[in-house]
Amino acid sequence: MTKTRLAALLPVAAFVLIGLLFWRGLSGDPGFLPSVLLNRPVPAFALAAIPELGVPGLKDADLKQGKVTVVNIWGSWCGPCRIEHPVLMELSKRSDINLVGINNKDEPENARRFLGTLGQPFTAIGADPNGRTTIDWGGYGVPETFVIDGKGIIRHKHVGPLANATVLDAEIKKAATPLP
Repeated sequence: MTKTRLAALLPVAAFVLIGLLFWRGLSGDPGFLPSVLLNRPVPAFALAAIPELGVPGLKDADLKQGKVTVVNIWGSWCGPCRIEHPVLMELSKRSDINLVGINNKDEPENARRFLGTLGQPFTAIGADPNGRTTIDWGGYGVPETFVIDGKGIIRHKHVGPLANATVLDAEIKKAATPLP
């Protein structure tokens, strides 16, 4: 092959390579972002309850009670949190999980109004007024949802709104199985 012909094929080969890289990047689960905390214990934290809401606050020991727990980080100011809320209401009906929340950078009155309007799915909610605990969890924003096994080990992280109540089924099932 001549140098001229090779030079003509080089842009085509580069275009095909770039196309393959884009396809590979776009073909994964958009709600999955790897976390350095996967398969590690939840960070130590203790968050107060939201006053007048009627559910307790949340601490790391609550996530080590032997049952799979789904932790949802949310805020009343978050549009996607409002969109995913019916999914959380569905998840709250499951007996095989404990659903808890971390209310991120919110005013208590706004959080109470949000849950009063849309429904209160959580067995416990920790108020994270400055977002420090969310950062310790490796949070990028809200909503984010974590699946925690019964020993308090983070087994899955989902970024963005949950699309439906079954989107976490496989991860919940895996979290119910002890790590090797």
